Amino acid sequence: MIFLDAAATTPVRREALEAMWPYLSGEFGNPSSHHTLGEAAAAALAGARAGVAKILNCRAGEVTFTSGGTEADNLAVKGIALARRLADPSLNRVVISAIEHPAVEESARYLERVHGFIVDVLPVDGEGMVSVEGLSAVLRPDTALVSIMYANNEIGTVQPVSALAAVARKHGVPFHTDAVQAAGWLPLDVKALGVDALSMSGHKIGAPKGSGVLFTKGRLRVEPLVHGGGQERGRRSGTENVAGAVALSTALSLASAEQPEQAARVSGLRDQFIERIRAGIAGAVVTGHRLQRLPSVASFCFPGTSGESVLLELERLGVVCSSGSACAAGSDTPSPVLVALGIAPETAQTAVRFSFTSTVTGSELDQAADAVETAVGRVRNLASPQAG
Repeated sequence: MIFLDAAATTPVRREALEAMWPYLSGEFGNPSSHHTLGEAAAAALAGARAGVAKILNCRAGEVTFTSGGTEADNLAVKGIALARRLADPSLNRVVISAIEHPAVEESARYLERVHGFIVDVLPVDGEGMVSVEGLSAVLRPDTALVSIMYANNEIGTVQPVSALAAVARKHGVPFHTDAVQAAGWLPLDVKALGVDALSMSGHKIGAPKGSGVLFTKGRLRVEPLVHGGGQERGRRSGTENVAGAVALSTALSLASAEQPEQAARVSGLRDQFIERIRAGIAGAVVTGHRLQRLPSVASFCFPGTSGESVLLELERLGVVCSSGSACAAGSDTPSPVLVALGIAPETAQTAVRFSFTSTVTGSELDQAADAVETAVGRVRNLASPQAG
């Protein structure tokens, strides 16, 4: 099997498993307990927090461990917007882009539906890029938060986050970025990016599912969503997942060390793969930005097919990929991300996304390209009137 669905999840790295194992077995203490086992767990948690902070170039106290990227996004969008409105009732708007992950979009819609916020949605161009000028134009004195993702999970477009964050900062508005897909592929220095909050997920970088992180800058207040014993400096109550935090910190450290070399290598393989598909399949449409895109994502529409049918054919041929976001798998509606790019709904339903791990090889992608040509050809033949 050739696995090309890394944007959905990645295998757990052996180093991460080995690092977390003691805290699933002998060192199983609760980090809030004041005895030897608890103190050992607390020390491990502190070490994991320091490890994440080193990669993000922030203070350890600015790192909150969560159950994953979705919770981190929810805590950022809801928590920051609600805390700011509690401090100033006039702050009543949030800004998101038209291609945010559902964790951000649905959090914003919750604020709109339940708390009366107004959601300003920034459009994107045909390659999925947000305009810096567009953000500047939409910001108002009553804007509580801007949340624009670092890199898109379906098309791979990388946003000019530092420029966008600078615009928000000029207007005195906190800026959050969903960096779930960027982690391991793009720099995560929050000071260089200029962001006030950043969320990420462990299982996209070789840590287990159920681990995530939210960075929040300095004294930026966050209204907690989970109430209880006040863990994570009061931002997220509940007994901490020590093993998950240790695994995430380990995987993030390894991925970040490898990032320059692997990003360059995989970018080259990605470009070769895209050219193979474009040359070998008539009418294939590359989605996302031509240059500003994740090294790990190549996404296409194949007019004259069904994306789901192509996926089934590819799996029979030993290639595993997806038709878009794993969070929307099984939906028969066209991808909102592709529609936001101006792609016709019927074309959007022919989408297939190929996303790579850092260990993907050229040989694997050559085999996958052959399989894609075969699969698309079969589906088109079955769909043609002559096939009946």
